[in-house]
Amino acid sequence: MEWADFVHLVRTSEQDSAENSSAYRRSVAAFAALGYAWVVGCAVVALALVAWALPQLLQGRFRFGLVLLLLAAGSLLWVSLRALWVRIAPPEGEEITAEDAPELFQALERIRRKVKGPAIHHVLLSDEFNASIQQIPRYGLFGGGTNYLVIGLPLLMALDRGRFLSVLAHEYGHLRGDHGRFGAWIYRTRWSWMQLNKNLGDDTGVAGVATQAFLRWYFPRFAAKTFAMARQDEYEADHIAGRLAGREVMAAALIEVEIRGRWLQTEFWRDHWCMAASQALPVGPFRGLRRLLARAPEAAFANDALRQALKRISNLDDTHPGLRDRLEALDAAGTLPEWSRGSALALLGPEYKAWIARFDRQWCADNATEWKLHHAWLQRVRARAEALQAGMAQASAADLVELARLRKHLDPRADVRPLYELALERSAEHPGALRGLVQALPEGDREAKLACLHRLWDVGSNDRWWAARTALAELETPRMGYDHDAGAFKQWRKRLERAQESEERAWEELSHPACFSHIARHDLSEFELGEFQAELARCTPIARAWLVRKNLREHPQRRAYLLFVELPGMDDEDRYELCRSLERTLGLPGPVLVLWAGESPTLQEIRRSAFEPVFSR
Repeated sequence: MEWADFVHLVRTSEQDSAENSSAYRRSVAAFAALGYAWVVGCAVVALALVAWALPQLLQGRFRFGLVLLLLAAGSLLWVSLRALWVRIAPPEGEEITAEDAPELFQALERIRRKVKGPAIHHVLLSDEFNASIQQIPRYGLFGGGTNYLVIGLPLLMALDRGRFLSVLAHEYGHLRGDHGRFGAWIYRTRWSWMQLNKNLGDDTGVAGVATQAFLRWYFPRFAAKTFAMARQDEYEADHIAGRLAGREVMAAALIEVEIRGRWLQTEFWRDHWCMAASQALPVGPFRGLRRLLARAPEAAFANDALRQALKRISNLDDTHPGLRDRLEALDAAGTLPEWSRGSALALLGPEYKAWIARFDRQWCADNATEWKLHHAWLQRVRARAEALQAGMAQASAADLVELARLRKHLDPRADVRPLYELALERSAEHPGALRGLVQALPEGDREAKLACLHRLWDVGSNDRWWAARTALAELETPRMGYDHDAGAFKQWRKRLERAQESEERAWEELSHPACFSHIARHDLSEFELGEFQAELARCTPIARAWLVRKNLREHPQRRAYLLFVELPGMDDEDRYELCRSLERTLGLPGPVLVLWAGESPTLQEIRRSAFEPVFSR
């Protein structure tokens, strides 16, 4: 299904839901029944063929065609039974009982009675900053759901009791009354189809291929038709939580979760992993996290995080609406709330510290190998930084830029502005130094930032897209003492359009099907290669890797790369996701396109054209 067709069907479903919700839900139920009809119909046809062919074979009428027909019918019956009894793995976490946390279970029972929801069969504690309710089907497509509530330990640390219970009320709102049961049935059905499609991915039999063809037609349309219902269900769950806990409490919880979640993602985990520079053994994060979450976020960070969250619009990648839309639906203001005073950890009972210690031990056990590798890498970073520091008197601008980058690896809060300024004294138009200085300047120094960005734009084409994006982001951000500069904004907007067109042409070159044209050996230094190999070592599915430089006509000076990886034992869907993830996370000094050894290019073509491997496990 084309994306444009998917979007059109979603919009049509949203309109149908708004005009007549009951009729829309009936149409969703009818389309869901179509999927069941396919599976049951296949099973009936298979049984009929077996009932017709088997007696004839037993009576001695042996024909090769009858044998093939019986095998095909058996295959079709097996696929149908797999579809009807598809199993979905329950969520992971440590189970909590009413004996462990009586206050939590009493609060859940009060919420259940108010929303008229079903019982929660299992309550799990996880290490994620989230809470969710999942209904896992006991009998495949026949339903019979088991309800799991998953509570994140960091969420208990971050929110006070009232806000935390409002989040639980939102989750329980998904299972409310008749609408909740219908929505849960649709949700279970969607997950069952997804799991079936994954299970049949390697099935090359006639029945498996036929069912996959049906799913390729059916599932995108099912997802599109049910999208409006899933989105509306989120709004209704917010409304229920607002009714039970108060709209102000629910809105404050949404905003605080958004801001603290961004802090966890961008600052806490970065800082925690930096501890590996001085600690050879892993350090549990949750004890320290509890202490840090008891503090209010920095005002500048909180304001910026809220501003960015309110700018995001609801899209079709996620059924959850954006923060702005959720707050508007609650008729609440998008302003910073008072921060939670205290946490909700007491809901876990008097032994909540034991839970924190248990999760710390488990985290250390799960991340011991990764921590060891990261510690070794940071030791190499430290040694390289010390070598560059010793030669600062004669260091080039490139060496100083590298030293600044290494210091940031060791300490994200290190003041590296003097290094970038020194680099610009030695090479006034060094792109890396200009880019680094922009990031090192104080938040409020708009004039200096824009001056550096103008210089970076004039230096050449390699960093123009980044310069334009950064300048526009700065001009869009309200700063005390600065009015909106419409002229500068218009100038940088036009520059961004030009740079975007150039970037698109460059990406077309990089991703051209003739991937072995205009390539050369990689140009990584010994230290850069060591960093890169350490990153590949942490990605356990990679057996071997080849790296080549791609020479781009659009940006001749840009360091761009092709990475070919051998990924045995994975299906193509997982390989695709891993390659896209590597493109986002690898620390190469330029853009990279990651391809796996398969049909195009083949392993033989890679061996012949991509020089020697840079990594072998």
